[in-house]
Amino acid sequence: MKNKALYIAITVCLLAGTLAASAQTLKVDHFTPAELTQMAHALDSKVQNGMASEDLSKYPNHFTMLILRNKNGTAEMHENFADFFVVVEGHATLVSGGTLKDAKTASPGELRGAAVENGTKEAISAGDVVHIPATLPHQLLLADGDRFVYFVLKIKEK
Repeated sequence: MKNKALYIAITVCLLAGTLAASAQTLKVDHFTPAELTQMAHALDSKVQNGMASEDLSKYPNHFTMLILRNKNGTAEMHENFADFFVVVEGHATLVSGGTLKDAKTASPGELRGAAVENGTKEAISAGDVVHIPATLPHQLLLADGDRFVYFVLKIKEK
C-alpha cells in the first residue's frame, strides 16, 4: 500500500510539475495504479514484437504513454526527449550509457540499435522511478516469460 501511495504521489508530481512549467491546458490527468493496470491488460492483445504501447496525453513539450513489454526492448537514443519511467508492474534490467551497436535512424531525432554496448546495468521494478536524459543510449532487458509495464513521461529537453 505504501508503494502505491508513493507511486501515485510521484506520478502526480511529475505531471503537475511539467504542466505548470509549460503553461498548458488547465486540466489534471490522474491515473491510479488500478487504471494503469487495467490499461496494461488491454494492451495484451496488441503486443507485437514483444511490445505494445498506448499514448495517454499529448502536450506542447511532453507526452505520456503506457508501455507493456514481454521481451527485450530495442536499444535506443532520443536526441531531443528525456524519458521518465514509473514502473507499474514487473522487473527488468535497464542498460544505459555506452554506445548503440549498429545504430540507425528510425525517425528524426530517434536512433535504434541492436544493443547498448559498455553500458551500466541496473535492476528496476514496480514502484521505481527512472530519469533517462536526452542523448543517453538505453535498453530494457527482460528474462524469458517476464512482463514489464511502465508509465512514460517524455519531455522535450532540446
